[in-house]
Amino acid sequence: MAALRWTDVNDIAIELEEAYPHVDVVNLRFTDLHKWVLALPGFADDPNRSNEKILEAIQAAWIEERA
Repeated sequence: MAALRWTDVNDIAIELEEAYPHVDVVNLRFTDLHKWVLALPGFADDPNRSNEKILEAIQAAWIEERA
């Protein structure tokens, strides 16, 4: 699999669900989400390239993944 980047929101959501299956996805803090994405194996994008819009998209994809 290619390295994950911030724009790979669906793939990131799948990886987050596998790594953090018991997290309250609806009420998470974006600071935690940012930290967890950076910690994913294979994530290789600039930590400073994320923003609120990207983190919201990841959160929405994660909620959808869990549904």
